[in-house]
Amino acid sequence: MSVESKGKKLYNVGLSYKKADVKTRGAFSITKENQVLLLKEAKKFGVDGVFILSTCNRTEIMGFANHPFELISLLCKYSKGSVEEFVNVSNVYKGKDAIRHLFKIATGLDSQILGDYEIVGQLKESFQTAKDQNTLNAYLERLINLVLQASKKVKNSTKLSSGTTSVSYAAVQYIIEKVAHFEKKNILVYGLGDIGKNTCKNLIEYTENNNVVLINRTESKAREFYKNHKEVRVEPLSALNQEIQIADILIVSTGANVPTVTTDNVAVDKELLILDLSMPENVDLSVGDLNKVELVNIDELSKITNKTIAEREKEIPKAEAIIEEHKTEFMEWLDHRKFTPAVNALKSSLMSIQNDAIDFQSKKTDGFNVEHAQVIASRMIQKITTQFVKHLKAEDTSVDQSIDVISKMFDMEINK
Repeated sequence: MSVESKGKKLYNVGLSYKKADVKTRGAFSITKENQVLLLKEAKKFGVDGVFILSTCNRTEIMGFANHPFELISLLCKYSKGSVEEFVNVSNVYKGKDAIRHLFKIATGLDSQILGDYEIVGQLKESFQTAKDQNTLNAYLERLINLVLQASKKVKNSTKLSSGTTSVSYAAVQYIIEKVAHFEKKNILVYGLGDIGKNTCKNLIEYTENNNVVLINRTESKAREFYKNHKEVRVEPLSALNQEIQIADILIVSTGANVPTVTTDNVAVDKELLILDLSMPENVDLSVGDLNKVELVNIDELSKITNKTIAEREKEIPKAEAIIEEHKTEFMEWLDHRKFTPAVNALKSSLMSIQNDAIDFQSKKTDGFNVEHAQVIASRMIQKITTQFVKHLKAEDTSVDQSIDVISKMFDMEINK
């Protein structure tokens, strides 16, 4: 059975780290402002039920449409990517495959670092944005609810996320493995999104470094973070150049669409390790050409967690089983939602026939037992409707055609 809403099919279109490099993913990323504009346009032109997920590792649109190109054209319009580029790196999932893909994302099975659950917070934010714009229909609401349930169960009942690892953790591990005397180095964290916050927390926990400085474009957010993490020092944006000049390590996790760190910010005669955790990249690539600067992006950082990943891979079958359980629940809900109006209409039509027949027979036959006749007729109606449901659920059944035939046979009006 296909997954449909108002005659439109469910699609997921997008690209991820699997086929697209950092530069390409950056071109197709969609800003928060453009996500809202995209959702408004999708709603205006009849795309039924849609949400957007745009992170450092993927940009995807999931929704009901007549054709996947409706979603692809929106993705390209509100990003800096082209349709021609998209074709070379894209994935297009339909129906049950789209549903399974969303489950894999939410449970960490499709993360660049296996079991990374930072994506769950980003998914929730994407769902909320769509809900605020009123672009989540009943199908997506139900699917999202089950996807998040599955994600929570995988996290709590498997070891898929055992051994702390994420982009932010990988950044700190890189420092520990590559930088001598890292605990004494001057470290500057620029940007306080989710990754920036987690990076600061990991620096505090794993490096015992007391020379961590935090700068964020909105200083009040940095001050708020400082209330619970007084191990870091907060400086205003105006001090950025000065702090970069004295830093040994710069971690950039800003969320801008253009580079926030250029050669103008960096001293040419001082060694500096820069870890760019942003998407699109927020450190101008020309900075990496400076003789004493080492520039590392998120794709490089993801390679340092192989040992932990090997342990997590053993948990994949358990996660897959949980996904299958919740996916089956969703498909059963779909069945019930689609079949119920037709089954109820058939049952109502049969009961009308039953009542007419019993009324006719009771007038014609002396001593006719109406109660017994009603019991027998009700059992027959139950058996007929049960067989009808079995027929509709069969893999080779054309559901819409079957319902149309039954509707004509019994002159039924079905409220779809």
